Amino acid sequence: MKKRIGSYPCVRIEGGGRAVVSQAGGVLLVETVRKAGLDAAISAALAPWCKPRAVHDPGKVLLDVALAVAVGGDCMADVGMLRAEPAVFGPVASAPTVSRLIDTLAASGERALGAIRAARAEARARVWKLAGAGAPDAGGTVTVDLDGVLVLAHSDKEDAAPTWKRTYGHHPLMGFVDHGPGGTGEPVTALLRPGNAGSNTAADHITTATLALAQLREEYRRGRPTLVRTDSAGGTHTFVAWLAQRGRWLSYSVGMTVTEQIHQHVLRVPASAWTPAVETGGEIRDGAWVAELTGDVLHGWPKGMRLIVRKERPHPGAQLRITDADGMRLTCIATHTAGLPIAELELRHRLRARAEDGIRAAWATGLRNLPLHRTAQNRIWLEIVQLALDLLAWMPMLALTGQARLWEPRRLRFRLFTAAGQLVTTGRRRILRLVRHWPWTHVITDALERLALLPNPG
Repeated sequence: MKKRIGSYPCVRIEGGGRAVVSQAGGVLLVETVRKAGLDAAISAALAPWCKPRAVHDPGKVLLDVALAVAVGGDCMADVGMLRAEPAVFGPVASAPTVSRLIDTLAASGERALGAIRAARAEARARVWKLAGAGAPDAGGTVTVDLDGVLVLAHSDKEDAAPTWKRTYGHHPLMGFVDHGPGGTGEPVTALLRPGNAGSNTAADHITTATLALAQLREEYRRGRPTLVRTDSAGGTHTFVAWLAQRGRWLSYSVGMTVTEQIHQHVLRVPASAWTPAVETGGEIRDGAWVAELTGDVLHGWPKGMRLIVRKERPHPGAQLRITDADGMRLTCIATHTAGLPIAELELRHRLRARAEDGIRAAWATGLRNLPLHRTAQNRIWLEIVQLALDLLAWMPMLALTGQARLWEPRRLRFRLFTAAGQLVTTGRRRILRLVRHWPWTHVITDALERLALLPNPG
């Protein structure tokens, strides 16, 4: 019998391979950049920072870093993955060139940030138009979720501070457009804050909401219905008043802290006023009820605001809070939407939990840590992370179908982007042949065909 020497085959390794492309599936992101017009938009936006006789365009340098982050990198040096594959990603700047550009943009402050954000907004409008029925605004309403994120720091970076979870780092406030059950969402803003920034800081919520709404087309800021949702961190008088002043086109659904006043009103709600809570699809949620509070509990809040409270039986082993009542867990939301049942409004607010999917995707896409030392540099890094997340949201929206459209960044990388290929030159054409035995090669080729059918910008 042949002696077994291990579980895996022994393969002889040599370093002289040619015309082999790793990360060949990254061509999906390259084609998404082209169809979205993001390369042209960001090159035009960063033209003021292009030095005379410069070899590399600042817009492409920034996009290259974003592409590297999208395929799994978590620092600027990882752009070397793209530099090794010029046939797919074109000429890529050296690490010192990338570092100098980040420093230059950081020194320009809000001017550079505004230019990058304007380019993202321009490309986003085009992508949503190309997506048609698959776009987030296909139902006539756009939903923006605001939520805080903790980013740990393992060194003494500028503005790193102890957080409310007794960790150390930064506390950015982010905004995501909800894609509903048919997608993973996309970022629209990220406001970098020190780790000790307060969760209920109304000024930061107003700034973040303003930046998020600026990423939407003008009709969603001047007449089309838009919904802003936050957890109880946004339940402040100043922020709710700011939302209410935007006009009827902007709806809000804000979590509220169950205060002693709210608790006392809940105790006085008659049993007949409680309505069974519902789940997606209209099914009644067993053990949960909702009611609307009225009276002096609304004094001091904007006119037309509604206060909806939910009570439910806690799961076994859960510890009740002092504000809970009769063994029931209490939560509360504020909204000014009229004409809908309170159970439907409460369900609409609970669906903001999908923002956690966006946060999880951000952590897996460059937000695990902020790699640079100064705050101005890390603000540019946050824009790079959002560019990467945009591409990871737009590519499935435009090119993938079925369950593949729901894949999160890690799965997209393992199944699509890491596919290998062979570069073949025939005549004057270059052809990238993906490996035949890879289980998801057909997903990549089908997606590329769909992207090819989309019109080019301009």
